[in-house]
Amino acid sequence: MSNNETLLNGRYRLIAQQGSGGMAVIYKAQDMLLGRTVAVKVLRPSLTTDPAFMTRFRNEARSVANLNHPNIVTVHDVGNDGSTQYIVMEFIEGQDLKRIIKAEGALSVDRALKLAIQICAGIGFAHRAGLVHADVKPQNILVTRGDLVKVTDFGIAQALSDTQPGERQSVVWGSPHYFAPEQARGEKPTPASDVYSIGIVMFEVLTGRLPYVGTNQQELALAHIREAVPRVTDFNPNVPETLSQIVYKVMSKEPSARYRMADQLGHVLESYRDRGREQTSPNVPAAAPRPATPPPAQPVYPSQQQPPAPAPLPFSQVQPPTPEAPRPSTAAPTQRYSVAPEAPQQGAPYNRPTVPSPFERQQAGQSPPPASPYQQGAPPQQQGWTGNTSQLYPRQLSPSDDIPSAFDAVTIALAVLAFFAVLCLIPLYIAVFQARFG
Repeated sequence: MSNNETLLNGRYRLIAQQGSGGMAVIYKAQDMLLGRTVAVKVLRPSLTTDPAFMTRFRNEARSVANLNHPNIVTVHDVGNDGSTQYIVMEFIEGQDLKRIIKAEGALSVDRALKLAIQICAGIGFAHRAGLVHADVKPQNILVTRGDLVKVTDFGIAQALSDTQPGERQSVVWGSPHYFAPEQARGEKPTPASDVYSIGIVMFEVLTGRLPYVGTNQQELALAHIREAVPRVTDFNPNVPETLSQIVYKVMSKEPSARYRMADQLGHVLESYRDRGREQTSPNVPAAAPRPATPPPAQPVYPSQQQPPAPAPLPFSQVQPPTPEAPRPSTAAPTQRYSVAPEAPQQGAPYNRPTVPSPFERQQAGQSPPPASPYQQGAPPQQQGWTGNTSQLYPRQLSPSDDIPSAFDAVTIALAVLAFFAVLCLIPLYIAVFQARFG
């Protein structure tokens, strides 16, 4: 383009070339009418000689101009200045994803997910509007400094493929690493074809390399069609297995085995991200969380390794605590308690008679017992308790309970001592009486 053509239609002043591809050259430009910076994509002259292509290209550009989405580059204008055909878009401060991968290699899983979800959001929005991108590749994915994704170049490849069959191979082989197998066979692309290309982009982002290599275009085409689908974890074992499986599914040879539209893939990636990627890596199993306290709504049973129940205390020391004010134990607890409830076993670890459990009371239509002090924070081994942890409330003493034999021995001994003391006092009393009145 000569110097006198740097002002297109008297409105767009071309400032500097930003990039180029097989179909267009991109310039940073100034919109003199609105006073804003824009990007102008000038089509190569070899593509603008076909009126059918230009008609289809303008129709595609109008359709893309109606797409208003934060992850799609906005199209402002389409026009021509003589034989120069151009499209005006919003200017994005950033760089394309291909340059980022070349500079940084494999990206982190978190960043790769963030970018992939935005790619799916933009392309999925176009799918719902009836548009197929047909040329998804990192060069057409712009990334700002804040990692905001902007997908560009909707419809250009599709317009050329539909209107110039003789040029179809140049379109297909323009991005041979990213086209779906059906595109490599020359078939019309579908939304599932875009999904496949997104999968190739994700593979490259997570591994820093492309899944298929070849010395020429034919070898790459056969690789997409025939070679086994590689796994991300084969090249980057730090990627969780679940995410690797998602990319593997997206890169399936048959369109029916992939997600039908980019929105579906986006939802899957969002769900995976929101789960925090737990239980994803087979090499590093996720540790089960340990609750700080036993669940209050479930009974907690002691393990079978606990010591036997303590011997019964004398009757005079039995102090049944009240549920409202449980008495804390003075001794440090020696038992261990499992989190999951276990069925109490016959004859172990206690063999005292028990009263019906809360569940049995409920089945019999009886009112439940008072709240368990253990569930309020008191240890299960309190004095005067039954010792059966399936009940966990005080044992009620009945008249039929035997009084310990130690009580009878002490009483008899005290009575004998009192009797001899009285006998010893009688002579002393007589001697004092005689001395006083004799």
